[in-house]
Amino acid sequence: MSYFADLTWKDWIKDIIDIIIVSYIIYKLIILVRGTKAVQLLKGILVLVGTWAISTWLNLYTLKWLMNQMFTFGVVTVLIIFQPELRRALEQLGRGKLFARSSVVERDVSERIGELIKAVNYMAKRKIGALIVFERSTGLSDYIESGIRMESMVSSELLMNIFIPNAPLHDGAVIVRGNQIMAAGCYLPLSENPFISKELGTRHRAGIGISEVCDAVSVIVSEETGQVSLAVGGMIVRDIKEESLISKLFEELNPNPKTQENTKMRRPFWKRKGGEQNG
Repeated sequence: MSYFADLTWKDWIKDIIDIIIVSYIIYKLIILVRGTKAVQLLKGILVLVGTWAISTWLNLYTLKWLMNQMFTFGVVTVLIIFQPELRRALEQLGRGKLFARSSVVERDVSERIGELIKAVNYMAKRKIGALIVFERSTGLSDYIESGIRMESMVSSELLMNIFIPNAPLHDGAVIVRGNQIMAAGCYLPLSENPFISKELGTRHRAGIGISEVCDAVSVIVSEETGQVSLAVGGMIVRDIKEESLISKLFEELNPNPKTQENTKMRRPFWKRKGGEQNG
């Protein structure tokens, strides 16, 4: 208590600023590792820390000695384990993207949607089947690992080439994280919703299925009809028009809190009737 009693108002302000800065850095680091293997590794580290705390509290000498030996090399181990994430953080820091403002993110979202629309229009006219999934807050790393790793910038040309008929990656799904195509040829869970139209094939059921198990957004191009569909939250909008697709994608993918609040206040763009609605 004497520490707080001796604090001046300047010390209070300095401590508050210090806490805010550290909290913001921790928040950015959590955002950086979200949806990656690092999350599971962090859980493992927390288990080890909890084990060490329990062994210290209960005076379990052997277990405490073992934990101390592990923590002696802990810093080096963490650097090795989290090398990809640390490298990515340093790269983003060097580019000024780690603390980027939302306006930059919004511009990136617009560019990403623009590339998608170009590719979708091309494939829809030629009836080229496609399934493109956008990752949001829930990580899709498990599904990314099921496909062929790419980590390439989103471009309409690349998307069109991936889904060319008879190409090796044509039948799988493309997963997009941020401005990167993380992987192609990915396997997704199929929806088991009995109310889905029997006309929909595996590609559409996979697009709906991934949106049921997480908050991902799926864009599907039908190989039979060339129609474009959008799946969100286990629901699908079939034959959605270009203007509506652009609007809904921007609403769903834009991380700006104000945009999300406005979106929540609006009436849903589909009705929950049989799991689908025409656009």
